[in-house]
Amino acid sequence: MEINYVGYPVFKGLQKPLEFMGIRGRFLTFAAGAIGCSFVGFIAFSIIMGKLAGFIAMLVIAITSLITIYVKQRSGLHAKKRQKGIFVYKCLYSH
Repeated sequence: MEINYVGYPVFKGLQKPLEFMGIRGRFLTFAAGAIGCSFVGFIAFSIIMGKLAGFIAMLVIAITSLITIYVKQRSGLHAKKRQKGIFVYKCLYSH
């Protein structure tokens, strides 16, 4: 959506939340890190045990991390820690 003001293009931002392949928002960073870790796991296991073991380790790391991301993403706002109790704030404003 683009609006012109005196010849300058003005973009009003995204109309929909950021999502890629079912992964939303901040979880995209976690997914990229998970894929990177699975690649590093492939390299490490392929050096130590062989290419087949490296490939299996890469699949296991990638699948478990992506499943974890989908589960955490599903819980949404309810995954936040909420403090129980009554909190009294004194001296919020200095006199």
